[in-house]
Amino acid sequence: MSPPRRTTDRLAPYRAKRDFSVTAEPAGGAAGEPGRRFVVQRHRARRLHYDFRLEVDGVLASWAVPKGPTLDPGVRQLAVHVEDHPLEYAGFEGVIPKGQYGGGDVIVWDRGTWQPAEGTDPARAIEDGELHFDLRGEKLAGRFALVRTARRGKEQWLLIHKHDEHARPGWDPEELPRSVKSGRTNDEVAAAPEAMWRSDVPAAEAEVPLAPRWDPPTAGELAALDGIGKSGTWSIAGRRLKLTNLDKVLFPGTEAEPPVTKRDLIRYYARIAPVMLPYLAGRPVNAHRYPDGVDRPGFWHKEVPGHAPDWLTRWHNTEADPGETQCYAVLDSVPALVWMANFGGVELHPWTSRLPDVHQPSWALIDIDPGTTTGFDDIVELARLYRTALEHLDLRGTPKVTGRRGIQIWVPVAPGYTFAGTRAWVEALSRVVGRVLPDLVSWRWYKNERGGLARLDYTQNAINKTLVAPFSPRPAPGAPVSVPITWDELDDPALRPDRWTVRTVLDRVAEVGDPLAPLIGLPQHLPALDS
Repeated sequence: MSPPRRTTDRLAPYRAKRDFSVTAEPAGGAAGEPGRRFVVQRHRARRLHYDFRLEVDGVLASWAVPKGPTLDPGVRQLAVHVEDHPLEYAGFEGVIPKGQYGGGDVIVWDRGTWQPAEGTDPARAIEDGELHFDLRGEKLAGRFALVRTARRGKEQWLLIHKHDEHARPGWDPEELPRSVKSGRTNDEVAAAPEAMWRSDVPAAEAEVPLAPRWDPPTAGELAALDGIGKSGTWSIAGRRLKLTNLDKVLFPGTEAEPPVTKRDLIRYYARIAPVMLPYLAGRPVNAHRYPDGVDRPGFWHKEVPGHAPDWLTRWHNTEADPGETQCYAVLDSVPALVWMANFGGVELHPWTSRLPDVHQPSWALIDIDPGTTTGFDDIVELARLYRTALEHLDLRGTPKVTGRRGIQIWVPVAPGYTFAGTRAWVEALSRVVGRVLPDLVSWRWYKNERGGLARLDYTQNAINKTLVAPFSPRPAPGAPVSVPITWDELDDPALRPDRWTVRTVLDRVAEVGDPLAPLIGLPQHLPALDS
């Protein structure tokens, strides 16, 4: 048997064609335990085809089969030999971004194990241009052959099923369109890349989220944090983080709240992470940093620093002009959130759009920005008008107190909207609301021109313009927090925009949960409005 080539060398063409800060495809790590895995992925790119992959010497040897593999022994399917893929690719199911190599939706159409024909060295057989092998999959089974043709240009092969007990004349792969991994079709993956579709339950219950779940820190992890001195190393969720200046006061105290230290902030972010991360994961984040405390001027920080850990997820903005942020942090784990807190990231502002397509917003944002002469009661009254308008339009949205003075309303939208579209829609809706209480609203851009009135701000519906994340602290004494609320809570006389802090909001979440969470990913369509 000939010695295998180095896996890293074999994957070089694969890696060269992809930007892994944009696509969710695996970059390829250690080869792992050797085996005989095979996978077939149904891939709708520029044209529909099936990607046929066999594990050979630590990588997936791959062929693109335009019409798909078949059990019909009378059909010879064209198979184009393409670059080797990493073993992790066998589990890839999702959407490759438009503009990326192979952009389109992918499902795991079949998978299982394979064996070369007796006495065959697979790598040598592929090099020689003829491989005979047996498949044992969930759809495919029996003896196959891959045979290279004499045509010039791309490496063109034929994929053939032999006449055996598994042969099925007339067998068509297109009659079995669902994934063996999730039960979804390509259409369902394209519509909801992070959802699973169950065909054994009613349609209303069939979609099951596949978004990651994050565990809060254990009691032991929290005790270890408390046991660190001013600085030290903390292990959480399998990561070791260097923490510094843990006893530094970041938020002054109030009459009701003692000061909040950096250790307190790290503890809060670690504990709130399972609730907060769904609003951050998959999105670039703009951080408002206050490394010397919120009673001193803070500053916006977007570029990932050079000392950031290697495991921190990054997104490279290929559209950035010189002087603009090139590389953003994507906070998608408990350790990532802890790292940002240690970095002095007090206030977090995720983008309204998700990767990989940052030009498609997933929320339409309404920001009721108070003026100097408008009280919180006035802001609540305006929020109630939005509630009435959304009910009339049969749309779902959730209000959120900002932790400072205002209220925001987050309305989820289906994939396919542009920022120009959500901005125009929110402006049209806000103009209608503003006409009901014109004495409270100014449409002037600058605060000093508003006469102290509130502004119904629709301008945050733009790329890289952001509102504070749900459950993010705000830079004020006592560490108030921006918190989603129910519509009914607008009628609570005890409601204040800074009612909850990093010390009290966890009890609220434990008691009532997160009213905004059920709306994450809700594919709503915005009805046309006349402004």
